[in-house]
Amino acid sequence: MSRRLELGLALALALAVAVAFVAGSRGASAPPLDFRTSSLVSGPQGSRAVYDVLARLRVPVERRRSALFDFARDTTHRAPPAVLLVLDPPRGLYPAELAQVMRFVRSGGRVVVAGSGGGITRCVGWRTNNEEVFFPRDSFRVIAPSRSLTLPPVADFLKPRRDDGAAESRLRVRAGQLEEGECETVPAPAEDTLLHLTDGRPAVLRLHYQGGGSVTLVADPGYFRNRVWRSTDVPYFVAPLLTPARRGSVVWDEYHQGFGRGRSMAAVLLGWLAGTPGGWAILQLVAVLLAGLAVTAVRFGPPRRAVATRRRSPLEHLEALAAGLESAAGVDTAVALTVSGLRRRLGRTGALRPDEQRSWLAALELALPSAAGRDAVRRLQRLITQPGGPERALAAAQAAEDVWEELRPPTPRAAS
Repeated sequence: MSRRLELGLALALALAVAVAFVAGSRGASAPPLDFRTSSLVSGPQGSRAVYDVLARLRVPVERRRSALFDFARDTTHRAPPAVLLVLDPPRGLYPAELAQVMRFVRSGGRVVVAGSGGGITRCVGWRTNNEEVFFPRDSFRVIAPSRSLTLPPVADFLKPRRDDGAAESRLRVRAGQLEEGECETVPAPAEDTLLHLTDGRPAVLRLHYQGGGSVTLVADPGYFRNRVWRSTDVPYFVAPLLTPARRGSVVWDEYHQGFGRGRSMAAVLLGWLAGTPGGWAILQLVAVLLAGLAVTAVRFGPPRRAVATRRRSPLEHLEALAAGLESAAGVDTAVALTVSGLRRRLGRTGALRPDEQRSWLAALELALPSAAGRDAVRRLQRLITQPGGPERALAAAQAAEDVWEELRPPTPRAAS
């Protein structure tokens, strides 16, 4: 395949991807602000900070992305669940899930609920003041349990539930059948007010049940949001409420926040390619590119004759170098290179200037023991200084070879 064809295909692919991206951008609207108090939401309204703080405190944490129908008897956890967090999910819990939560509490587990808690707050006999309001209308000052803490006002508080007409809060599930009495609206054996308003109304309440379990009700879900955890003393108050009293993990309910079990990245990519116009355009372009590669990869007809190239021999290279030096009047360069080569063969390194070469040859003449060697060095000295034609290069090479023969150590004869 030619370079121009390859470049054209690459540009076509880049153009198609750009067009698909622009088309998808126009069709998709900007996502709204996420108000879910979920550990998977890292925005100002999410609860990712709570999850990260507990993880840094080396508390075992786990996200549950499936329903709670088998929570009390589920054995697939990395560590046995000790605390369950249900932070004001937009989806309510089914009666069977509420039954599992209450069984978990009666077996000694702890449940922390924010807002309505998907129905858990009503299940234990309480409700929030703004239960039917989407946006809080007012805020209420609170009295911190410690003078060292400065807690922000809350947007909601707790009220006891006295309407007995809701029959769905009195159901339990056993063997697949609904029965009355699982969500007890009678008061718990003991309760502690952990945070209250200035007039005494509870904002955070802990209900203790037989078996050692408890349900902690937090009226304001804002105490679990990232923005509050970054700028107030709320973490010092809420973190101890989430720390398990027994060995086990803290389980976040993410299923009712809308985060079910997700698909793999490959499945999401294939679904996007097969279900969007931009994906179809990319698939068609890839098919065209593969067809083009398949056509150009197979050569039809007889093979083409290769262009025969013959490399030059070393002698031809040497003749070409000599001709170049001769045409460029490079006799002086050739003589200087000959002297440098002799010096390198004698174990010296580094290039020398012409005056340095003459001083080095004078020292070499004094070091030679034989008259023939000293005569060869004197010839080299004359060739460096005297003018002449191309015969100077040949004479310098012969003189350098004579010096090398005089200085080369004799080869020992093999013992007979």
